[in-house]
Amino acid sequence: MANVSVCCGYHLNILKINQVKSLYLILLLASFAVPFVYSFEKKMNFIKHWKAVFLSIALVASFYIVWDVIFTYAGVWGFNPDYFIGFTIFKLPIEEWMFFILIPYASLFIHYALQYFFPAVQLSDKLVKWLTITLIGFLFLLVLLFFDRLYTLINSLVLIGALILGLKDKFNILNRFFLSYLVILIPFTIVNGILTGSFITEPIVWYNNQENLGIRFFTIPLEDFGYTFSLMFLNLLLIERFKIIFNTNK
Repeated sequence: MANVSVCCGYHLNILKINQVKSLYLILLLASFAVPFVYSFEKKMNFIKHWKAVFLSIALVASFYIVWDVIFTYAGVWGFNPDYFIGFTIFKLPIEEWMFFILIPYASLFIHYALQYFFPAVQLSDKLVKWLTITLIGFLFLLVLLFFDRLYTLINSLVLIGALILGLKDKFNILNRFFLSYLVILIPFTIVNGILTGSFITEPIVWYNNQENLGIRFFTIPLEDFGYTFSLMFLNLLLIERFKIIFNTNK
């Protein structure tokens, strides 16, 4: 009887989640709210870099939104109308446009919070160089073997470009980001897991498995982990440069 009660309760919870029309929007706002509030914390005062952060987010988002639109029209992925409020631009729900602002902000806050509270924690230059070159080699192999799978191909090429920029970066951002990325993966796995169908009967964002490796971590396509890495890292590269520009202008 206890097992039946637990089972029934589980399915009732799923039913409640599935009835939330604005679930995508709720996930975005919940992810953004706490980092944004703590951005005004006096010691870290992350909000003081708002110009650099939001300019970076806007520029990087422009590239990823174009990518998103093209892939949506090509049927590489798409969106379940049962979970967004219904307003779309170029076939992207308004929540998807918001994704490229709110999620990067929350993730970047995690990176800089870890940097502020644990300033000495970073990887050595030697380890970062070895790790980055190994990843680039692996990604080139994916490109050669799966050039006919659009998400795998483009995602790998973008990530290769980001990693090459990381090797040449004078700020050594990768030394810290490899570690902060592991922490970012915790909320990422929860949020993206729900987006791709964990805990709900149908995904909010669906993927055409003919265009990816077909390998999933729970419900998350493997490529999404590389997608998130490049999205956040390209933002960091720009932020560090904009911080110098804005400080110089002062």
